[in-house]
Amino acid sequence: MRDDVLTGAQEAALISHIDGSDLSPFRFQQWEGKRLTYSYGWNYDFEHVRFAPAEPMPDWLLDVRARAAAFAGLSADDLVQALLIRYDPGAGIGWHKDRPVFEHVVGISLGSKAVLRLRRRTAAGFDRAKVTLAPRSIYHLSGEVRHAWEHSIAPMDVPRWSITFRSLSDKGRAA
Repeated sequence: MRDDVLTGAQEAALISHIDGSDLSPFRFQQWEGKRLTYSYGWNYDFEHVRFAPAEPMPDWLLDVRARAAAFAGLSADDLVQALLIRYDPGAGIGWHKDRPVFEHVVGISLGSKAVLRLRRRTAAGFDRAKVTLAPRSIYHLSGEVRHAWEHSIAPMDVPRWSITFRSLSDKGRAA
């Protein structure tokens, strides 16, 4: 993780772009989440269990994608999906692992700090860890933490935004 990957002005511009996007409530089967999302590049439709190409990333995301790729030691072209998320008060993300069609997960936290919670099942229960995501910080989930650990963000009392970039796994490239 690294703090201050963006300036305050860059953060404000990204938040404005996210809010100007066609955000819609996250849907998982018949359940509707409180967070609002929009995907570029690829979309995983949880309601219909479908993985398909989506609208290409707009120009305003390309510089931040390049920063995310450099941080993760990847080529910008490797990060083929961008998920925009706005968390209004009361929104969070429950425990999960990103879908196996994706490999590297690089997230940028905007607006407010959040706690990224991690857990891994063991014979005795769970190993747990947490990382504070400051506004304008970046993190990279790969390897064991990406595949063996689940992650979540507890509901918050204040708005928060994020951009999550993902690369495709071998399974995703075969889709």
